[in-house]
Amino acid sequence: MLSADDLAFITAKLGRDLTDVEAACFENLWSEHCSYRSTKGLLKTLPTEGKNVILGPGDDAAIVRFSDTCALAVGMESHNHPSYVDPYDGAATGVGGIVRDIISMGARPIALMDPLYFGALSEEKTRYLFEHIVAGIGDYGNCIGVPVVRGETVFDPSYQGNPLVNVVCVGVVPPDRFTTARVKAPGNRLVLFGSSTGRDGLGGASFASRDLSEGAEAEDRPSVQVGDPYTEKLLIEATCEMAETGKVLSCRDLGAAGLAGASSEMASSFGARIHADRVHLRETGMNPVEIMLAESQERMLIEVAPGDVALMGAIAEKYDLSWSEIGEVIAEPRYIVEFEGKTVCDLPVDLLVGGTPGCALPKAPSKTPSAPYTAPSGDLKGLALAVLGHPDVASKAWITGQYDHDVQVRSVSLSHDAAVIRLEDAALALSCGCNPRQIALAPYAGAANAVYENAANLACVGAEPLCIVNCLNFASPLHPEVFWEMEQAVLGLGDMARKMDIPVVGGNVSLYNESDEYGTEIKPTPSIGMIGKGPVRRWMQPAAGDRIALVGTTGPHFGGSVLDAVTGCGGAVTPMADPALVPAVRDLVAADMITGATDLSKGGLLAALAKLCPDAEVNLAGDPLTALFSETSGRFLVAFRDESALAGLPYHVIGTVGGEGLRFSAGAKSFALSRGEITSALSSITRQMQY
Repeated sequence: MLSADDLAFITAKLGRDLTDVEAACFENLWSEHCSYRSTKGLLKTLPTEGKNVILGPGDDAAIVRFSDTCALAVGMESHNHPSYVDPYDGAATGVGGIVRDIISMGARPIALMDPLYFGALSEEKTRYLFEHIVAGIGDYGNCIGVPVVRGETVFDPSYQGNPLVNVVCVGVVPPDRFTTARVKAPGNRLVLFGSSTGRDGLGGASFASRDLSEGAEAEDRPSVQVGDPYTEKLLIEATCEMAETGKVLSCRDLGAAGLAGASSEMASSFGARIHADRVHLRETGMNPVEIMLAESQERMLIEVAPGDVALMGAIAEKYDLSWSEIGEVIAEPRYIVEFEGKTVCDLPVDLLVGGTPGCALPKAPSKTPSAPYTAPSGDLKGLALAVLGHPDVASKAWITGQYDHDVQVRSVSLSHDAAVIRLEDAALALSCGCNPRQIALAPYAGAANAVYENAANLACVGAEPLCIVNCLNFASPLHPEVFWEMEQAVLGLGDMARKMDIPVVGGNVSLYNESDEYGTEIKPTPSIGMIGKGPVRRWMQPAAGDRIALVGTTGPHFGGSVLDAVTGCGGAVTPMADPALVPAVRDLVAADMITGATDLSKGGLLAALAKLCPDAEVNLAGDPLTALFSETSGRFLVAFRDESALAGLPYHVIGTVGGEGLRFSAGAKSFALSRGEITSALSSITRQMQY
């Protein structure tokens, strides 16, 4: 329902009461999910321009130049609340929605990424959600032929009642032939094609803008859309073929707020008249509110000249898709909906789209400092196995094994730091995620380090960042401490993006991620996706005899670390990283001057060793707990044969590749992890999911 303040503001502007259709339109289009009313001011602080940015934020997806002949359409969305209520369909339609954002730009989707955030894996409810969300993403992506090439999975109790499902999609389009989502001229026609409209997903936008209450799974299930990937595949082909004619003047997919959202936002620069009774339906007796606000999946809306309607209809029919001419662009700046000869909606389009009043939000900084550090009990080997077995560090083979990585035959290397897929004569590199535990302790530095971490991942495959997209996932902004976290995180993200000259070209805001049922608020989760370009090369593991070095400086930074998660040791959180090392390591990798590289992040040096060289002799300098488990940002582990390659870098040699397992020396102390012990610890997710 509209708030009393919003209803009073609207009726004062109009001088009358609202019809049912008008009230439903405002409720959805003025929701946080559609209007960004709490975050508009913060989002304006982000750097959005760059030498390769052709089209920045504001459309269904951004357009970024990859080469003279190829541009990328890049978008990122969340489908959090629906994925708790109905994990399979919620996650599947999250994939479908972001793919349609890409094809609405006239682009062909080529890759997906899925940063996912869950409660404790030891909980049965988490395992249920985890299983069905991964299945929904895998089944939908596999069926439409778009590979999931990269992801991140975080497990933390704060997500117990509110998992996060974020999805990135990248598509390709000629730089001079992309489509936008704003209508071009009065008199043009609006054509709806794809699946028929039903009652599923009603109120989805407003549903996504509130917290989840006890019993949400039952009462909110009608707000969750149900997807059909086979229709989506036909929709991809039909939309791409329509775009290739050059006669599609504008295009938008039907997502949040359904037809009302897509058509009013498309027509916001002019106006539109919609004939709701012309919409092709799959259920009888639907009223105009249901027709206009349903979020049935696999539907697209295009603007074409009157003489091109039949051509678009013929293309839709070629792919066995239904279509309807449902409206026209008008010169008067109004949004009008007619149904069975009656006008059921007549609004100033600029009031409906973007007319939300200012939102008074609390801005009182409030933050609990990091807990003091208490050295964890237990021997080094036991702590090492516990850290490797934490699901944030453990192998994600249980997830990735459900995804078809080879469809479209572009994949070069998908393991470890970043995905590498072939595009023209170069490599498209992709990375995603953030570290919510660290961001909760230091929102500014933690969000800045999320940018750094993803750029470091790209550097490890020799790629230079092109752009960032984000999903800003937070609890209720009405809580002063949450708004402060959000403000600090956005500022930190933007400042590091500026330092590294990486434009933020688009994204999504998802608020009210909290659960009455579990009494939880999610940790601040400004998840990002980063896209880069580099040479076509596989991520390599070093050979026996190669030496290994730690690049960068290590401090006692345990706050928000995996060691902290498994022992509760507390400690200082890592400060904001210095990005200077990233281009240096990237150049070494691209020039094949080192034999392997990985950045240090979750799990510290121990996790990096298990990833880069699980068979090695390692000498630990100083305090072994700090050396192994600290998560100081701004460090790399590299393997080399010629030490002169590292000249000018702050590094120290720590060991040699070879032998069996990891053998550690720390002064008078030593311990070893056999290859079998490492493999067993890293298999913790697979073991826990075999229930």
